[in-house]
Amino acid sequence: MEKARIRQSMLAKPPGSLGMLEELSVQMAGITGRVKNEIRSKRLFVFAADNGVCAEGVTSAPQSVTAAQTAGLAKCRAGGAVIAKHFGCEVTVIDVGVAGEVDIDGVINKKIAYGTRNIAEGPAMTRQEAEAAMKVGFDAAFSSTEDIIGVGEMGIGNTTTSSAVLAALTGSDVAAVTGRGGGITDESYMRKIKVIERALAVNGPDPTDAVDVIAKVGGLDIAAMTGAFLGGAARRVPVVIDGFISVVAALCASRISPIAREYMIASHESFEVGYRIASRELSLCPMLKLGMRLGEGSGCPLAFEIVSASCAVMNGMATFAEADIDDAYLDEIRKGDKFTVRGDKT
Repeated sequence: MEKARIRQSMLAKPPGSLGMLEELSVQMAGITGRVKNEIRSKRLFVFAADNGVCAEGVTSAPQSVTAAQTAGLAKCRAGGAVIAKHFGCEVTVIDVGVAGEVDIDGVINKKIAYGTRNIAEGPAMTRQEAEAAMKVGFDAAFSSTEDIIGVGEMGIGNTTTSSAVLAALTGSDVAAVTGRGGGITDESYMRKIKVIERALAVNGPDPTDAVDVIAKVGGLDIAAMTGAFLGGAARRVPVVIDGFISVVAALCASRISPIAREYMIASHESFEVGYRIASRELSLCPMLKLGMRLGEGSGCPLAFEIVSASCAVMNGMATFAEADIDDAYLDEIRKGDKFTVRGDKT
């Protein structure tokens, strides 16, 4: 990474003028061990599972939508897959817990259970089930051969489970991490908050043990995604976070193995209120602010292209010497921030 920073300082541009593109190229150097990198192949992993908490009326969509959209992703008819296809990104859809059979080409059956149990009444799953789902995600990411991967999900009710996991891990007030997901009425939203509060009280997840938290108040999709972030880090490949559910899984992975955080790249700032808390916990800054809240890994293919651009700058931009420019005029500027304008507050 230090070698990458030195090269960035030599490129023919004002220091820091390419902002996050410079930071991404340095992070890529740390991930791969090479100053110059290319994004030639890309893959989005989408983990699908149902959540028993839907029985509490916390969603507007029926649970059957999970299976339908899982099939849609495999057929490249759902939003996340359409965006991925547009950018030439491969998509792998894995069923880790859909509450029914999704027996179509393009959906890999790694089902641990037919959905989780209702977290308002008891644990979502056993610890063994959570670990098995994590292994599915880990193996998928670790065995991939692409230069960059993204982690997405499909599961009705998973903003409820993600909010519960985030509240448990951070000690945040439930209302502060709970949004409206795909859209719910005021009455349903208040019910959602109460359900999460009850789930935390009933299950008492251990905030120092991310696997315990996932097993008690999470979902099979979150477990598999957590494993994927760990598998990508183990393979030394950049792993892109999508939205709210994805960032909560990333936080779980970082609590299990803190170094995994260094391999993560945040794509977009989810519209879900809890996203900001989770990203702050990870000290990661999303590169895009588009008001998105779809899930399905939809932000990952967009981020892949930005990471690719950061690599292109590092690889192809001329240095001052190559451009025959004397950069002595930047000596004073390099001593501190000479770019930010700090005006009054009016």
